[in-house]
Amino acid sequence: MHGYQLTFYTQQDRKQAGLPMSEWLVQEARRMGIGGATVIAAQEGFGHSHRLHSARFFELADQPVEITMALSGVEVDRLFARLRELDLDLFYVKSAIEFGSTGAM
Repeated sequence: MHGYQLTFYTQQDRKQAGLPMSEWLVQEARRMGIGGATVIAAQEGFGHSHRLHSARFFELADQPVEITMALSGVEVDRLFARLRELDLDLFYVKSAIEFGSTGAM
């Protein structure tokens, strides 16, 4: 199948509807019937502000988080429409991909 890899970048302490943004985004994708999402906690990074974000021993709130999904074009459009509806500002990378499974599921 051809579609897109969509990766969002945020911080551990960022919230939406009382949940960490990564958790909210995974739950929202699941509610929308999207096939899957992976959350990866990063050690360190910086964004457009050039402010360093990192996971420290005592404070993980500023830890960078990446949420990745493989989606069809229709699913991307539906997800972006939902994010616009909620006026969410999330940095993302969208890449054209081929995806599938090598065996029976």
